[in-house]
Amino acid sequence: MLNDAARNGPPKISEAAAPPGMLVVVSSPSGGGKGTLIQRVLSAVPELSYSVSYTTRRPRSNEANGREYFFVSTAQFEKLARRGDFLESANVHGHLYGTSREQVERERAAGHDIILEIDVQGAASIRKMVPDAVTVFILPPSFAVLRERLIARGTDSPGDLERRLRGAPAEVEQYRDFQYIILNDNADRASSQLAAIILAESARRERQAFKLKEVLADFARVTRADLGA
Repeated sequence: MLNDAARNGPPKISEAAAPPGMLVVVSSPSGGGKGTLIQRVLSAVPELSYSVSYTTRRPRSNEANGREYFFVSTAQFEKLARRGDFLESANVHGHLYGTSREQVERERAAGHDIILEIDVQGAASIRKMVPDAVTVFILPPSFAVLRERLIARGTDSPGDLERRLRGAPAEVEQYRDFQYIILNDNADRASSQLAAIILAESARRERQAFKLKEVLADFARVTRADLGA
């Protein structure tokens, strides 16, 4: 006995449900430059939103609460975690970080693309929960350059700086688990590559079919008379 799909064929494009917005995950070792590249891409790619994570670390001089991160106490973070408010969370170099489940799910449900700036631990968690996530690893050009960037940033205590540098080689080894890798030896080129990845992924057939359903339906309605036959 034929089921509905066999009797009626595949659903028409106009009847298909809208796919969720694209989730883009960008990771790198601390000092790899992912934040700088993401800020450039947000200005270059239309209708791309940014996931503001929660963290227990102190804000840097150029950071504002609710813009780069939501800065919370350890007790507040743990309360949010127990409540299930995080899509993923991790302890990175002694500080807690978490991605807002509500923001990501709300944006994606509305069909909006959203970009996450997270560490390799968080990226591994996202890959398990969101198989269609687009994952990008930002690779610093050398360990020496990474060290110079972290020192020049001047935001880490000697202990934090040592922990970040000690963890960098193991973090770089995780590049194999990402779909794309960008060498960040030139910010202009690297940000252009990141924007290109996002734009190309958004043009995939499965993401475009619903958006372009009226155009596709118009061509499907073409008759012999329209062709001048």
